[in-house]
Amino acid sequence: MPELPDIEDYLAALRERVDGVVLEGTRVRSFSLLRTFDPPLEDAHGLRVVGLRRIGKRIVVELEDELFLVLHLMVAGRLRWGEHGAKVPGRIGLAAFDFASGTLLLTEAGTKKRASLHVERGEDALAGHDRGGAEPLALDADGLAAVLTSQNRTLKRALTDQHLLAGIGNAFSDEILHAARLSPVRRTGQLEHDELVRLHAAVHDVLTTWTARLRAETGDGFPRDVTAFRDGFAVHGRYGEPCPDCGAPVQRIRYASNETNYCAGCQTEGRVLADRSLSRLLKDDWPTTLEELEG
Repeated sequence: MPELPDIEDYLAALRERVDGVVLEGTRVRSFSLLRTFDPPLEDAHGLRVVGLRRIGKRIVVELEDELFLVLHLMVAGRLRWGEHGAKVPGRIGLAAFDFASGTLLLTEAGTKKRASLHVERGEDALAGHDRGGAEPLALDADGLAAVLTSQNRTLKRALTDQHLLAGIGNAFSDEILHAARLSPVRRTGQLEHDELVRLHAAVHDVLTTWTARLRAETGDGFPRDVTAFRDGFAVHGRYGEPCPDCGAPVQRIRYASNETNYCAGCQTEGRVLADRSLSRLLKDDWPTTLEELEG
């Protein structure tokens, strides 16, 4: 699922292409994509883009007349940029948004179509898409500590709960916890002051570094190969490979349809956590569906 750095990369590329440009029309190919009927999508046609923003993992296109298009890519949704009037891909294409400057294509691989498009009028309606989580890069160390310790959760779940922090998901939570040298199953209520300080530094370093790195890789182009498994990750998606810091093999805990990756050498004092009881612990602290995870 695209997370904060990925969404910021998309937004930067979109600002260069559609900010101030008229949305000429839309072509929706998937009946499951559009989740609202009032106001109708056609109301957006002919309106100029006046801003783009992020709400958690959602992309918000602000148009004239306080009309908002809210895109949630979920796991497999991706954006492409094409020439004006570009064809919607047959098997994976969900929609096309035609601007004077080109066409934004929305695709989704796989059979489970979870990506969504909402049309909202006014800031009050838009606020309904905010799950309430704080922006992680806007928090100082004390602010992050207050958010995380407001509930006694596993660190893995607390970092990815959109009601607590906005925009962090499975991949970057693994990277943050590795950078902070903290176990994914450590309880937030057990954290010492120095651990909270390390965690705050890791949140800022990982998110800002990867946002800048993705922007540099994209350059003047449009984001491609948006994935949860990236070259340069320390632990996420690297089960069995050596930790770049200590050389110990990366471990994993499987739960529900997810897994957490971590380094026993760097994060758990050499203890391997992937046993039934800890898998059950994370599973019990993790939503059973993606919709619950986001909601």
